[in-house]
Amino acid sequence: MTMNRQRKSSRQSKALGHALRGAMLLVLILLVGTMGYVLLEGWPVLDALYMTIITITTVGFGEVNVVSSSGRVFTICIIFMGMGIMAYSLGMVAQIMVETQVRTILGRRKLGKELRSIKNHYIVCGFGRIGKIIAQGLKSQRVPLVVIDQSLDSKEILEEQDIPYIIGDATSDDILMEAGIERAKGLITVVLSNADNLFITMTARGLNPNLFILSRADDDATEKKLMRAGANKVVLPYLIGGMRMVQTILRPVVMDFIDFTMHEKNIELKLEELRVGERSRLNGISLLNSGIRKEMNVIIVAIRKKGGEMIFNPSSETVIEAGNTLIALGPAKDLDQLSKMLH
Repeated sequence: MTMNRQRKSSRQSKALGHALRGAMLLVLILLVGTMGYVLLEGWPVLDALYMTIITITTVGFGEVNVVSSSGRVFTICIIFMGMGIMAYSLGMVAQIMVETQVRTILGRRKLGKELRSIKNHYIVCGFGRIGKIIAQGLKSQRVPLVVIDQSLDSKEILEEQDIPYIIGDATSDDILMEAGIERAKGLITVVLSNADNLFITMTARGLNPNLFILSRADDDATEKKLMRAGANKVVLPYLIGGMRMVQTILRPVVMDFIDFTMHEKNIELKLEELRVGERSRLNGISLLNSGIRKEMNVIIVAIRKKGGEMIFNPSSETVIEAGNTLIALGPAKDLDQLSKMLH
């Protein structure tokens, strides 16, 4: 993201430099021409400026006043200098236009190639305040994603952040297909309209029955409709925000602890969910004999069984089984080690 921004800033600075150079040369030739006619011919400043302009632009108007021999020689010099400056300025403008067009074409080809090859990704529908946070969070964790948004204002931000995107209507089958919904791992719809979120959910479920769909809702009634339409999970931002504020008032230390463990840059202590693979060497081993607590300094807070049952504070005799999801608390490096063992 930083490198893209630096390259764009460098291109803009270069283009601005060429434009300023051309403008300065144009002003300089106007000043030289005007002063030359004033000194050589004794003309008023307005007449001298007018003569300079019609000479540079070669519009073919007649001379303002009678011009002496020295004035004609000076006019010839002004014509050649003016033509050179105009040619330079027009050349710079043409170069900037061509470079911009080429970059646009190459950018579209690159984006199209990314969209055709991306798989096991998440499609984020909507790039408003919530959508931006989601996209940036997935990007920071190196999770592949595609953003769909209708606003052209989002294009520049997405390009700066090097996030694949489609400017279009996420309720359209064609747009979702272009985003690779058949190859996607999940879809997150957070557009402002409840009706659009509902329609996107229904369309996405029809195009990919196995897709994980997370949707936004503003009220309980919409939440129920979204679940019936095929959403796996529904989030109510206002409800969560309000409950979070209440918990911060009533249990500030607990909330500080949760924030500390969930912060992505924190390496001292993290709360993570780890899935047990079929080939894991811990498959069929009890927590006591797994060495998770003693050797890796990791605490298993809960275990979600394959069937969905949640076991909080599991005993040391609890057996780790393939398909289980362990909710683990510990240092980031130890969690990474445990994750490798479980896979």
